[in-house]
Amino acid sequence: MASQGSLRLAALALALSAFAGNGLAEETDKPLGVVELFTSQGCNSCPPADAFFAELAAKENIIALAYHVDYWDYLGWQDTLSRKENTERQYDYMRAFGSRSVYTPQAVINGRSHVNGASRKEVDGTLARLQKTGEGMRVGIKVSRTSDRVMIDTGDAGGGPTDAHVVIVYFNAPQTIKIGEGENSGRSMTYWNAVSGIQTAGMWHGKAQRYELPMTEISKKGGCAVLLQSVGKDGTPGPILGAAFIRKP
Repeated sequence: MASQGSLRLAALALALSAFAGNGLAEETDKPLGVVELFTSQGCNSCPPADAFFAELAAKENIIALAYHVDYWDYLGWQDTLSRKENTERQYDYMRAFGSRSVYTPQAVINGRSHVNGASRKEVDGTLARLQKTGEGMRVGIKVSRTSDRVMIDTGDAGGGPTDAHVVIVYFNAPQTIKIGEGENSGRSMTYWNAVSGIQTAGMWHGKAQRYELPMTEISKKGGCAVLLQSVGKDGTPGPILGAAFIRKP
């Protein structure tokens, strides 16, 4: 039986291979789901979630994105990957879910449900449940490119919400950080798919549509994903209907 260490190394190798893909996906992508992990280098409960997240990031059928938040920085270590916009996104989810507070590690699944990000059972179980109940990725997304443009083709709604934002999420290449202070002082952690920016590329109204981005914008980022996400009347994030990675050439 393979050791736990060798299994982790294999997962990391798979993730590196996927990250360094040779081109953009040419066929319609319907992954199992989207896992958005809210985490912090200064949270002593987060390392197990970060390690599990590395395995999720290695899976071809999961869009895994890590949002480093800044509200634990006062504990003695300023998260080197944190962004106030990431914290704002988590608070937006809190309002959407009717929750009274935020926490780490929190995993938001498909924009519909949240669980303890360190619990393999809860994350895997929620992904499977949402897929079974028709709350998975039901809108296909195809990503292709020319020499200077990236084309994002979204499919038809097929029932359910018919308005959504086309959200582009940029993330960093894997980084190993040595934490010098705070609750995780002395640890060295490798962080995957840490979100570095988010922008809305357009609106989707339930019908097949094409969106274009300049290749220069994609090429200068570590990595990129597209989310087709419905938005509440108050602007809070809602269910994610489709998702895909935008791989660099």
